[in-house]
Amino acid sequence: ELAQQAPNREVTWTKSQREREDIVDDPRFVQMELDGQPRPMAAIELVAEEPVRIVDGRLACCDGGDGALGHPRVWINLDEGKPESCGYCGLRFEMKPHHH
Repeated sequence: ELAQQAPNREVTWTKSQREREDIVDDPRFVQMELDGQPRPMAAIELVAEEPVRIVDGRLACCDGGDGALGHPRVWINLDEGKPESCGYCGLRFEMKPHHH
């Protein structure tokens, strides 16, 4: 369906993004068959399906994996006791609950 932004997402994911059905009037897409264009899955939905990673300490480290194909290593503070997301890839981390 043309109106879907991606096969797994119907709405835009930012306010600045144009609806898929609105781009057909753009000069870049005149005389282009959009049905034949690639339709990759929306990463925002794929990341949301990833489980929260539970870590033992107050800091989580995310390096994006795969060395040069990943992102810079970042440290994520988990002191608030709720899942926190990596600013680069969106993976979520949470501190393991400690019982006293």
